[in-house]
Amino acid sequence: MPVKNRFADMHAEITAWRRDIHQHPEILYETHRTSALVAEKLRAFGCDEVVTRIGRTGVVGVIRGRSDTQNRVIGLRADMDALPMAEDTGLPHASQNEGAMHACGHDGHTAMLLGAAKYLAETRNFDGAAVVIFQPAEEGGNGAEAMCKDGLMDRFGIDEVYAIHNSPGLDIGKFALRSGPILASVDEFIIRLQGRGGHAAKPQETADTTVMMCQLITALQTIVSRNVDPVMQGVLSITSAETSSKAYNVIPDRAEVKGTIRTHSPQVRAQIPERLRAVTAGIAQSFGGSAEVEFVNGVPVTINDAAATDYAHEAAVAVAGDCEEVALAMGGEDFSFMLEERPGAMIRVGNGSSAGLHHPAYDFNDDAIPAGCSWFVTLIEQRLPMP
Repeated sequence: MPVKNRFADMHAEITAWRRDIHQHPEILYETHRTSALVAEKLRAFGCDEVVTRIGRTGVVGVIRGRSDTQNRVIGLRADMDALPMAEDTGLPHASQNEGAMHACGHDGHTAMLLGAAKYLAETRNFDGAAVVIFQPAEEGGNGAEAMCKDGLMDRFGIDEVYAIHNSPGLDIGKFALRSGPILASVDEFIIRLQGRGGHAAKPQETADTTVMMCQLITALQTIVSRNVDPVMQGVLSITSAETSSKAYNVIPDRAEVKGTIRTHSPQVRAQIPERLRAVTAGIAQSFGGSAEVEFVNGVPVTINDAAATDYAHEAAVAVAGDCEEVALAMGGEDFSFMLEERPGAMIRVGNGSSAGLHHPAYDFNDDAIPAGCSWFVTLIEQRLPMP
């Protein structure tokens, strides 16, 4: 069961959808045009149910198979939002919205799932229901969480959920996958240091937040190297450090440090903040200052269910002949929220030798469309076989 011939016939049509979405990128939950386009097409395809405004601007389509003997429902997810950055591709279908760009391929993900939805609505060669999920705000807005909080899984009776992401550097039409953790949790922190400012000529009269901050940045690096089990993955990165003064002759009374924490272990994710608070408090106190620590919880670890990974692998092999094992990565994905509610898996599809994700020269490779569409459809037909 290789790439389905129907998608060769539909390739130009799906490519046109993808490029139209690429030309009109929308950020976070502001996917109003994209969501309307998706809903319009799902209705035109003849989906049995099309529901909008799930997770603010999310869209869900229900496609029922020819039979339903086991009452099984499989969810397929694509993300719709773009990134707040300028495009530098020079392509005819380049972004027309200043400061917004589809630099992660969500336009391709959406187009592929639309193509699969059209095919499934035409053929209905499965036993049960396929639920196609189009979510906003993957890039930093936790749109998957918002859809889940709106009752996505229970409302549509979803038993398993799957997603696809393009992968620059992986050959076109190839797939890559792994069981267990595949992407990291992503959390952020802000540390606000309070000292006692003064004249740079009289440091003895101050509690110097600049020195405090420098000592803290160094000390925080010991959390992963000396507190986290060496066989576990963890990254703590300081990404911003500044004081309240820009003058040459002032010792500032305040400083602020920002950073990110990433790990593939839910246990390590819980451990690092505790140690960060303790180290920060100790450093600040030792310099005669105080500290306030704020955590902004992002996405959980993306963990592919073992059985669901096998199903995703089987569909990939059916389409492409094989499926590679993808390496662990420290990037994050809010599909993890859906995987916390239901078993499922995320798979990678090759984007060829394109620019990297989140790069201003990146463009989704339309040659990947037939493989991605075929994987979605094959997964449904294999998981929901006709009796």
